[in-house]
Amino acid sequence: MEKFELDILGCGSATPTTLHNPSSQVLNIRDKLFMIDCGEGTQLQFRRSKLRFGRLNSIFISHLHGDHCFGLIGLISTLGLLGRTGDITIYSVAGLEEILRPEIDFFCKDNPFQVKIETFDPKKSEVIYDDRSVSVTTIPLKHRVPCAGFLFREKQKEAHLIPEMIKFHNIPIRDLANIKKGADFITEEGKVIPNSHLTTPSEPARSYVYCSDTAYNEKIVPIIEGVDLLYHEATFVDEDAARAKATGHSTASQAAQIAKLANVKKMMIGHFSARYPDNQILLDEARKVFPNTILANEGLREKL
Repeated sequence: MEKFELDILGCGSATPTTLHNPSSQVLNIRDKLFMIDCGEGTQLQFRRSKLRFGRLNSIFISHLHGDHCFGLIGLISTLGLLGRTGDITIYSVAGLEEILRPEIDFFCKDNPFQVKIETFDPKKSEVIYDDRSVSVTTIPLKHRVPCAGFLFREKQKEAHLIPEMIKFHNIPIRDLANIKKGADFITEEGKVIPNSHLTTPSEPARSYVYCSDTAYNEKIVPIIEGVDLLYHEATFVDEDAARAKATGHSTASQAAQIAKLANVKKMMIGHFSARYPDNQILLDEARKVFPNTILANEGLREKL
């Protein structure tokens, strides 16, 4: 099975601590790297995770709070120093162009590649990226500033041919492509050989959702229904629910309730407030509602 794995580069909230870096993740889909948010220090964590800068395909910025985008200019500068020539695209809410472009023009004017910035409407759920391997759909979130999550959905691969059956029925090469797509085979005598006799199903397509930052919001449930892995911010414990509401964040149990309502297979919580020296308290609260929950942590590589 080809790669579909998540690297956590940072899972803290606004204030960096000795425990956590600001938000950033990398999703590896069939050896193409998709970065999600880029807080301060991201490029160092990228190196520590032994990821390859040359494989970085696109960057997705959820919103324009510094702990989610302060690392961009440093990363772009490093890509230039490493000799990157291929353009890179950043997908973001409106406003990033005005913030980032002057920095690029000043610090990275000699870079041999272009930084393209594509904006999306955080109030809509729409496909903003699509290739042969994956599509990326935005998820409107509820925060103090315009903010969106991202749904990464792998494309279903074609069925696998059964070589022995292909040979037995003497099927011409010209028909194999259609058979992989689900077609039956009809012999010269008119006999129908069912596709199920000629192929085995490919591995199920995988899916990942990133939701940070957001207050409790049941409107996202239909969009994320049944995904393999949900990353949902869990900045606060229930005791600090009033603080969560005031700042547009979620508690661990609220995140778990979203996972439960959406019937996701697994949840990962992150974006931890610096006020908690031990994140186990967040995990315990989440697991009371949704048992299949894990903690994000720098250096974690989760394979789907």
